[in-house]
Amino acid sequence: QVQLVESGGGLVQVGGSLRLSCAASERTFSNYAMGWFRQAPGKEREFVATIGRSGVSTVYADSVKGRFTISRDNTKNTVYLQMHSLKSEDTSIYYCAARRFGAPSTLRNAYDYWGQGTQVTVSS
Repeated sequence: QVQLVESGGGLVQVGGSLRLSCAASERTFSNYAMGWFRQAPGKEREFVATIGRSGVSTVYADSVKGRFTISRDNTKNTVYLQMHSLKSEDTSIYYCAARRFGAPSTLRNAYDYWGQGTQVTVSS
C-alpha cells in the first residue's frame, strides 16, 4: 500500500499563489505516473494535472492551463502543483494520486492510490 500525503493548502486571495506538495511513502516513486484532482462541495472530482514517470510529459485541464504547473522530484519522492493567478473557482479539496507503472492519465479510475486531500480556499 502506497501512502500519499498532501500539504501546502490554505487560504489565499484571488490572484495569489500556492504550492501543493504530495509526499509518497514508496521508494519506487519513479515508477508511478502522478496526478492532481480536485473536488468542490457538491461537485464530482475533476482532473487538474498529471505528470509522467520521468517528469517530461504533462497534461493539464483547460481550466488551469497556463496558471498551474505540475512537477516532480523523484529523489524526494514528491510531486508538486504550483498554482498562480488563483481564482475563486479554484476553491476545492486537492487530491494527489499515483498510477503504478502507467502513463499519465486524466481519468480517475486509472489511478491506484490516493491521498486524503488538502484544502485550497481562494477568497474573492
